[in-house]
Amino acid sequence: MNHEDTPTDTQTRRTRRGSGAVTLHDVAKLAGVAPITASRALNTPTQVSAEVLKKVTDAVQRTGYVPNRLAGGLASSRSRLVAAVVPTLNGPVFLETVQALTDALAEQGYQLMLGQSGYVDSREDALLEAIIGRRPDGIVLTGIMHSPEGRKRLLAAGIPVVETWDLTPTPLDMLVGFSHVDVGRAVVDFLYARGRRRLAIVAGDDERSTRRHQAFQAAARAAGLPEVRMVTVPAPTTAKSGRSALAELMRDAGDIDAVFCSSDLLALGVLMQAQASGIAVPGQLAIVGFGDLEFAADLNPALTTVRIDGTAIGRQAARFIVERAEGRPVEPRVVDIGFTIVERGST
Repeated sequence: MNHEDTPTDTQTRRTRRGSGAVTLHDVAKLAGVAPITASRALNTPTQVSAEVLKKVTDAVQRTGYVPNRLAGGLASSRSRLVAAVVPTLNGPVFLETVQALTDALAEQGYQLMLGQSGYVDSREDALLEAIIGRRPDGIVLTGIMHSPEGRKRLLAAGIPVVETWDLTPTPLDMLVGFSHVDVGRAVVDFLYARGRRRLAIVAGDDERSTRRHQAFQAAARAAGLPEVRMVTVPAPTTAKSGRSALAELMRDAGDIDAVFCSSDLLALGVLMQAQASGIAVPGQLAIVGFGDLEFAADLNPALTTVRIDGTAIGRQAARFIVERAEGRPVEPRVVDIGFTIVERGST
């Protein structure tokens, strides 16, 4: 088979946004076998030769094809099921989005299926294979960073995809989120305007947090500030890791006057450790969190934090999925919901 017969990523992308997905016939054509032979290779591999099995397996790998696990299901049928993948439900930051997504889909007669990918050794690829094989009407993902294999499967599936909690001009399909880079820059500006000059970061080791703290460091350098001190902790983050992080910072850089935390839970731990150590907040140390969780306004002092409208993310993601599932055009495909720094007593 020559190069012109090989489905490219561009061709696959065009197909999934049109009327169909990569099919068993596409796999069979690429492998140079009949569709029934390709089906046998995938479902009962002992019935085909090793050579045929390799050809079909290679074609599956190249196209990202995932067999339809809905036995006897019609390609045109709708499941009224939407799948969402979040890193964790252990931390509450994504719960607002999940609840809004659940409610907005239910209003339109859809049900939500939820999977947790984790942060370290992400299970996203395994989840995507299971999800795509069941042909939901839509898939909602957290973030824009996916493995090459995951991207290939998503592009080949012909299923509407909404990426969330991030921002890029080139999404896989549709996107609703905000810029983590802009968050990092804005927090530096906020602290600088309030006279803070010796900044520190306590951050989880996930990639979205990494982009925030890298932008924070770059903005501090651009403002001529001293080197930003940083302690990184495992994600999902906890109040306990926030306490230990501030203790480490104060041992190594006791002159810091502001800390930006990658989650409100970390900020809670930093505040607890500051109070236990006799550090006045905000007199000696300003603290900024991220997420505006329910407890943030009830702390003493109340926590300044970056507010992300998780409800808006969930409802817009649901709107995207329903419109695409019902054959309506979606424009624009990228929605930036922005963010707000909510100033309270900790700064």
